[in-house]
Amino acid sequence: MAFRARLLLTAVLAVAVASTAACTTDGSASAAAGTAGSKPNLVLVLTDDLSMNLLPYLPHVQELAKTGTSFSNYTVTDSLCCPSRSSLFTGMLPHDTGVFTNSGADGGYAAFHGKGDDKSTYATSLQQAGYRTAMMGKYLNGYDPKSDGVPPGWSEWDVAGNGYGEFNYDLNENGTVKHYGKTPSDYLVDVMAGKAAQFVTSSASAHTPFAIELATFAPHAPYTPAPRDAGAFPGLTAPRGPAFDTLPSSPPPWLASRTPLTDKEKANIDKAFRKRAQAVQSVDKMIGTVEAALDQAGVRGSTDLVFTSDNGYHMGEYRLTPGKQTAFDTDVHVPLVVSGPGVKAGATVAQPVENIDLRPTFEALAGAGTPAQVDGESLVPLLNGAAPPAWRTVGLVEHHGPDFDAADPDKPGKNSGNPTTYEAIRSTTYTYVEYTDGTKEYYDRGKDPQELHNTVAQLAPDTAKHLHETLQAMISCHGAAACRH
Repeated sequence: MAFRARLLLTAVLAVAVASTAACTTDGSASAAAGTAGSKPNLVLVLTDDLSMNLLPYLPHVQELAKTGTSFSNYTVTDSLCCPSRSSLFTGMLPHDTGVFTNSGADGGYAAFHGKGDDKSTYATSLQQAGYRTAMMGKYLNGYDPKSDGVPPGWSEWDVAGNGYGEFNYDLNENGTVKHYGKTPSDYLVDVMAGKAAQFVTSSASAHTPFAIELATFAPHAPYTPAPRDAGAFPGLTAPRGPAFDTLPSSPPPWLASRTPLTDKEKANIDKAFRKRAQAVQSVDKMIGTVEAALDQAGVRGSTDLVFTSDNGYHMGEYRLTPGKQTAFDTDVHVPLVVSGPGVKAGATVAQPVENIDLRPTFEALAGAGTPAQVDGESLVPLLNGAAPPAWRTVGLVEHHGPDFDAADPDKPGKNSGNPTTYEAIRSTTYTYVEYTDGTKEYYDRGKDPQELHNTVAQLAPDTAKHLHETLQAMISCHGAAACRH
């Protein structure tokens, strides 16, 4: 417990340091600045189901926050794997990608590939701009390494299918399938780290700019740590904030009948959280391995490192057992940390940004054009410490549910929450949700950061009308300018 306290204190101090340097201060950039006009290398670490409360267990990410910029209002377009990842790849909202779930006609790899989304991604743009591109780890649910090929845009492809257990998986290595077994050296995150280091070395030797996406399955259930970390953090328990085992006022119907957590459920939550903290140790080590490779190749100062997650994860909040898919901040608000040449050090950006913004950001850094259909906008001005003259005021979340697909690894477990279809907008101060059954939620996060008081019934008529109209405009917008306004 003492070790946990030290970790938490370290995280609090890191956040405090970052918060004191807003993006509108002196504009000083990171010391590791690349040559003017050069194309920076890009390393994206995309974790699976990583929530904000795991940041204290990732010292390398805390260091990235000190040397780079953090985004305090970064939102995913859905707190579910495939819709979120599809938005990241394409820069488009779910209503434009057509990917709303993990399987079926509107979900997963089949929908993403079938709708042609893989033909225009940040990878295709960067490859056309002269980059070597690498995809390693998890792609999209439903991708089969044995039968599905290498999508357009990727120079290096090392992708697993069902790699959630971190052992006994197949990896499609540039079209050739290799099986990995049960030995410690087969642990998937470690395999990814080794391949990424090799890719850095070979790209640097060829004097070619490169982009790597390291998409881990960790810390997704079953929360498998590397064998070396299986005994870490003994006695660690899940955080018990004000929302733990508490229903919000006027909850939506899908949540209203939830009874208090049982002792067994609480014990399972504590065990799961401890395993998640153990599992991310390998992710943190992977970041260190890649940084060491960048240093050895002499390209660390010309490389942008980006850390984020496809969605968050609730563990006991709102009386829910471990899961996601809700519009609560536990699920849709995740870390985004960027460090690299020209990136303002120790800064925190408050503007609402989303995963749709990563594609145009990467393209801007690479000097590549962004297609007109992209809904997101480049974060480069914000990374440089500037305030764009115009920026969106809300982020959009689009979710289709409930999810009863037994084959979906994200199918909600018992009492974990299985919301009906909804759309939501999230600003810096509020979250507003509309369900297809007519239910609505409004949380004033400025006064109620834990989202425990649904005050939609108390909104002034003009405010309620404005929120509804804003949401309707967002769910039908196409292109960056329209989605900004």
